[in-house]
Amino acid sequence: MGIITVTFIIGYLFITLEHVINVNKAASALLTGVLCWTFYAFYAGDPESITEQLSHHLGKISGIIFFLMGAMTIVELVDAHDGFDVITNAIKTSNKQKLIWIICILSFLLSAVLDNLTTTIVMVSLLRKLIADKNDRLLLIGMVVIAANAGGVWSPIGDVTTTMLWIGGRITTKYTLVNLFLPSLVCMIVPLIFVTFRIKGKVNKVAFTKAKADAASTFERKVIFFSGIGVLLFVPVFKTTTHLPPFMGMLFGLGLLWIISEIIHKDKDEIDKNAYSVLHALRKIDMPSVLFFLGILISISAIESTGQLKQFASVMEAKIGNVNILVLSIGLLSAIVDNVPIVAASMGMYDLQVYAVDHYFWGLLAYSAGTGGSALIIGSAAGVAAMGMEKISFFWYLRNITLLALLGYFSGAIVFILQSH
Repeated sequence: MGIITVTFIIGYLFITLEHVINVNKAASALLTGVLCWTFYAFYAGDPESITEQLSHHLGKISGIIFFLMGAMTIVELVDAHDGFDVITNAIKTSNKQKLIWIICILSFLLSAVLDNLTTTIVMVSLLRKLIADKNDRLLLIGMVVIAANAGGVWSPIGDVTTTMLWIGGRITTKYTLVNLFLPSLVCMIVPLIFVTFRIKGKVNKVAFTKAKADAASTFERKVIFFSGIGVLLFVPVFKTTTHLPPFMGMLFGLGLLWIISEIIHKDKDEIDKNAYSVLHALRKIDMPSVLFFLGILISISAIESTGQLKQFASVMEAKIGNVNILVLSIGLLSAIVDNVPIVAASMGMYDLQVYAVDHYFWGLLAYSAGTGGSALIIGSAAGVAAMGMEKISFFWYLRNITLLALLGYFSGAIVFILQSH
């Protein structure tokens, strides 16, 4: 069985060295997942039992995949209509201190409704339109990464790791909103206060550029924006009311938004309508990221099926002992390696018989995995997106943002621990 663990470690090494070896992490994840199950099948020598176990895991994994695909499509459709301009056009101030508070609070709230990755992309695009000076812009973008990661934690649909714990039945909507909001807010507020004293004066605004002639009308933009936000907010309500898996609510919302978009563009010809269609949005979603999640989750499920995760959990508990130190260490580890497999592994190591639904452990894990990645620019999807869009160097972020992120991380953790005891 050791060959499965070795295969996973090698595969994970390929994932972390994506930019060095120039192989997309989705390819490495898919190959690792299939090889783990292949070796397990050869070792067990019982194809029927292995297939049954794989089908069981695939039922849970597919729920996460369909959820992500639905959410990504809705966001792409809103973006195609320039729906996020509803937010960006409302910001008028040029005062740096006011602007950084507006941007961070917006990122924090928007991330809870969308996700930290999408929010970062939207806010970086916004800051490009608002701020001409690159140094000012980079500082605000660094704070956007912290705020977006913190905002994603307290909503079941805001961060992929929180979503995984929510879909996996570890935490409920009510618990997430009630217990994680204040720690997440503190995680953002503490570094924000420090930064406020560092910046003064006014930003140099970017010159206004005329809108595209073929852009969506104001009416279309607002309808799709508010409908999109509405159906995303409806997902937790749908799950709580029907007790069906969250992906069903997301697919329901996507179908509803699809109909709305068809109705408002019904009088346009096919060529003009194409850019605003759900079919076009489906072509634009980040499928490599979806396949990466699939590969990682399949890999983890193979290791879980062999019982190795439970053995690893026993060793960790014996060596560390303290739950707080254990989970906070997992959170900081997510700044170095991707938080998706870390949370997936934790869910495999500790099932609901060990820690029941809404247990303190799951809440602290959701907080730590969601916000710990802010410590490094490569530690979260939001950071990687910002790094790519603005060419932020690893060491610039380390010098200017890392300490702020760690202050926020430990401050929020202390608040969570205190309010839970």
